[in-house]
Amino acid sequence: MIRILLVDDQSLLRVGFKLVLETQPDFAVIGEAGDGEAAVKLTAELNPDVVLMDVRMPLLNGIEATRRIADEGLPAKVLVLTTFHVDRYVYDALRAGASGFLLKDVPPAGLIDAIRAVAAGDSVLSPSVTRDLIAAFTAQGPPPTVDDPWPPDVTEREREVIARLAAGRSNVEIAADLHITETTVKSHLRRVLAKLGLRDRVQVVVWAFENGVARPGR
Repeated sequence: MIRILLVDDQSLLRVGFKLVLETQPDFAVIGEAGDGEAAVKLTAELNPDVVLMDVRMPLLNGIEATRRIADEGLPAKVLVLTTFHVDRYVYDALRAGASGFLLKDVPPAGLIDAIRAVAAGDSVLSPSVTRDLIAAFTAQGPPPTVDDPWPPDVTEREREVIARLAAGRSNVEIAADLHITETTVKSHLRRVLAKLGLRDRVQVVVWAFENGVARPGR
């Protein structure tokens, strides 16, 4: 059973999301919050698997609430859901520790699939969102120079996979580029996550840009 906390300052939207999610036999909406402060508190108390988080809310916005959940070491995965497709929101949400970023006009099937993916430990980062992330880094200017940010046990093939991931390539496209299977791509990603001490592919992309491993336009 996937336990879900709904966080949105509009009660009617929470009702709508709940009606959609509770059509799934493996979903249980265990709580609701109307602001970021309540979201952090309920995440600690209820221990949901997934927090469906709005961005613009009173008291504490969804980005800061996500950051607090991550900083407190709570195991819940955060899926940010917003009306506003703004590059800066994408970057800030993912940098704060979110496992994915969706617009509220996502079809019900897409939302359901995203929640299942995040609960399973994957991330919801489509190539289009990756390109938004790249645009955000472009606006910030070049990253600081780092001599060699890679741990010594990261292989050359793993570096190739990460470079393509940061360029917005999907697992299928990476597999085709490197003439390997999609399963092998996923195995490389799992090993890199462990070696870098990161949670998911979203954090890998952020790490790659912040450490100069990937650069906009390359």
